Amino acid sequence: MKGYAAITVASSAGPLNGHLQQGSDPIVLLQHGLCGSAAQPAEVFPSGHGFGHAVLDCRGHGTSPLGTEISIATFTSDLASLAAHLRPAAVGGISMGATLALRLAVTRPDLVQALILARPAWLTETAPANMAPFAEVGAMIAAGATLATFDAGATARHLAQIAPDNLAALRGFFARQPLPETAALLSGIAADGPGITTADLDGLSIPTLILGSDEDFLHPFAQAEALARLIPGASLVKVPPKGRDRATHVAAMQSAILHFLKGLPHAKAAR
Repeated sequence: MKGYAAITVASSAGPLNGHLQQGSDPIVLLQHGLCGSAAQPAEVFPSGHGFGHAVLDCRGHGTSPLGTEISIATFTSDLASLAAHLRPAAVGGISMGATLALRLAVTRPDLVQALILARPAWLTETAPANMAPFAEVGAMIAAGATLATFDAGATARHLAQIAPDNLAALRGFFARQPLPETAALLSGIAADGPGITTADLDGLSIPTLILGSDEDFLHPFAQAEALARLIPGASLVKVPPKGRDRATHVAAMQSAILHFLKGLPHAKAAR
């Protein structure tokens, strides 16, 4: 990506690739979602305000190899390796990326000073109902079904009415290459969970920003609200739906993240 330097992290699957924004400090580690790319968090990161962005291409994403271990726990362990090297001022992510950051905060509190949870897709449970469309698409791709078949189904018709941006994302998976890896990622991660408890969330004592919006079946705002209730002192910000106006959504995300980062007592002293 333009303005980013390449970084690598060792893993059992082989070297994983990442991206580090050049020229800014402290660093914020902000992760992509399931079958997304590094460009996803880069788009909403408030660059040019003194904070740098880092993102790891999770296994099977970008040019990172998939390997055989597909789980939230494994992806979080990989993220821990990068966080241990960068010592970021905050760790966060979008969708799956938010869950990786949350699990990291619980399992490796020494690496997480602050949390940014954007459009979280999990609370604590395994295979929540909002992940069912991911699993459905993964199974369809694995079976060789076409996009036309998905479009004719009940899930696509329902999302077209209530969450068109979600529908666009799911439809895009049918063109994501290589298809076998896409199917494995969607099926494996959708059936997984963060492996944490509500007691773990109650035990967090770090600044936390939670971002969510309406018209988002895959990332219900009610889930963001629940996280805000469970994490002591967490700040919840509702941003405009991405499906209505992407530019307005992105600007609101950038503004909320920047405001949060500027308020961190340790931000300027990080690294």
